[in-house]
Amino acid sequence: MQSDSDERREHVGGSTHGRESRTRRDAWARARNGRSMLDAARPVPVSVEPRTQLWTHATPLVALGDARWRECAQAAMAALFGAPDTRRFAVRYWDGTIEQPIADDAPPPAFTLVIPSPGALRRAFLTPSELHLGEAYVRGDIEVDGNMEAAVELGDTLRTRVASPRTAVHAVRALLALPRDHSPEQAHERRPGLSHIGWRHSRRRDRAAVRSHYDVGNDFYSLWLDRDMVYSCAYFVTGAEDIDAAQHAKLDLLCRKLRLVPGDRLLDIGCGWGGLIRHAARNYGVQAVGITLSERQASLARQRIRADGLEGRCRVEVRDYRDLADGVAFDKVVSVGMFEHVGRSKLPEYFRTAARLTKPGGLFLNHGIVRAENAGGMLAVAKRALWRQGAFIQRYVFPDGELVPLETAVRCGERAGLEARDVESLREHYALTLRHWVRRLEHARDAAVALVGDQTYRVWRLYMSASAHAFASGRIGLAQVLFAKPDARGRVTLPRTRADIYAPRTAALRVVPRAPRPA
Repeated sequence: MQSDSDERREHVGGSTHGRESRTRRDAWARARNGRSMLDAARPVPVSVEPRTQLWTHATPLVALGDARWRECAQAAMAALFGAPDTRRFAVRYWDGTIEQPIADDAPPPAFTLVIPSPGALRRAFLTPSELHLGEAYVRGDIEVDGNMEAAVELGDTLRTRVASPRTAVHAVRALLALPRDHSPEQAHERRPGLSHIGWRHSRRRDRAAVRSHYDVGNDFYSLWLDRDMVYSCAYFVTGAEDIDAAQHAKLDLLCRKLRLVPGDRLLDIGCGWGGLIRHAARNYGVQAVGITLSERQASLARQRIRADGLEGRCRVEVRDYRDLADGVAFDKVVSVGMFEHVGRSKLPEYFRTAARLTKPGGLFLNHGIVRAENAGGMLAVAKRALWRQGAFIQRYVFPDGELVPLETAVRCGERAGLEARDVESLREHYALTLRHWVRRLEHARDAAVALVGDQTYRVWRLYMSASAHAFASGRIGLAQVLFAKPDARGRVTLPRTRADIYAPRTAALRVVPRAPRPA
């Protein structure tokens, strides 16, 4: 989900990348210059209603009923994605014309790409990159009817095709044959950055980054999360569970891996809306403390703790994990979905703090997203940078987020004095979790738009669909790493096997009704 943006910036100046990027830029420039006089001489047709608030459209310049523009658009789509019978999706143009695969053995299209105007097609694809395509969808220049996760693959297809200078020139010329239906002055209401707040991963800036993501609103998240509002990978034992059952199973899996027993003191770093600490206090008899940087999360978590009658057994604080006092240690420490916000440069400090907060003989469980180890050297890094891979999520979803390979997390943990005792990948579980979330969000579209607006709805639909695709394809993964902190004699509170994690419990877990929403 987040990208190794710092690494890309470090290597983008390589000589191989310079030759490749210059070739593509020159091809793009030659194609654009070849059409500039034609664009300047084009007449001004009638108006088109602007579609979203992301861009401010001035007097439009195209008559939608003119068949020649649709023919130009079809030529542009063929240049970008190949002939209609070679595609795995349908296209619907503004005049109602539909193109779709016609081969006898072709499966039904998973989605339809909707083009609302010829100028929208031009804007969406003229400067191809992951960021530009994402913004084109958010502002309404393209629409997706059907499977959004399948539509994300368009970016992979386009990235491969335009890597060829010949294909790039052909595509640019086709796109430049399309008219502009807005003025060159575009007011793009982008999300404000965090550079003015302070150094990357300073306490102040981390707080702002986390709040920019989670303070979209508790009511928005409650539309598509489970009843406990667990915003991390669920655990599907059979694959047929609904999201409530799968998240309940995940919370219990965490408690089992931590070998919680009555009387344990548990710390949850990045506790969200308090689902795990409530589950652990209610079912395992622990004394639990959760910390978060989001005031809105903490407020709802406290309400739910009160509703469950758990005020004497768990609490939530708004606090940076680095500010927890020295000398305070817990039997068990857990971090779920927070490690992605830490940043590569801060991982040693993160694991040292986790080790400091864990009693000798205790356990620390880190549950977080990791990325595949990048292959291909400098050229691959340059290609990712040119494609602006990860820039959309950095700008609109997780500012300052950064993923690292699993080995980096394990190495940092062990250098901090922890011992890696168990590693489990839940990559496929997260792809399935995200698909549940996307379906629930799409089902609640009207309510979501009423709460946060159409653009934010589109951002979340795209981001979660793209993430599902990334997990399913193996580009990113989810790892639960159980660390132990040996005492002075090398002992830890672990049995010899993992059998106890999956052994049936003597008492069934009690499913708690949905807590009331805040007034």
